Amino acid sequence: MEQHTPPDIRRASAADVATIVAITQAAYAKYVPLMGRNPQPMDADYRQILADHPVWLLSIDQQAAGVLVLMHEPQALLIYSVAIHPQYQKHGFGRQLLTWAENQARQAGYVTIRLFTNALMTENIALYQRLGYTETTREPFHGLTIVHLSKRIDQETA
Repeated sequence: MEQHTPPDIRRASAADVATIVAITQAAYAKYVPLMGRNPQPMDADYRQILADHPVWLLSIDQQAAGVLVLMHEPQALLIYSVAIHPQYQKHGFGRQLLTWAENQARQAGYVTIRLFTNALMTENIALYQRLGYTETTREPFHGLTIVHLSKRIDQETA
């Protein structure tokens, strides 16, 4: 895949629900056989999430390719989901959305950003750790294990 223009990241709207669902379904589908069920973001109500939380769309050459769902919490900004359509995976776009999330956290005055993933998603855990996230806890969840990770961010812009 050749990249012709830099990715564009914009705030999603209610008109983007179908696109958000399609990208999320495609991105997480590979985990269904591994987990024996849909990962949580595949079953989320994105119409409600959009009403309550900031959701961002990453586009490449006007084609929606990624979704970032953020949730403001009292102590940290939560990255609820980062989903890159399989056609665009392994090109650094997920890392770009994670950097975007950290910048959003800084702008909102947070010093911590956090996320969680399934323990079976070892590739994701390794990526998050390479990017400076530290595992904080593990918890059982519907017969599987959720891994919580967080990262301290300074207030300097990246």
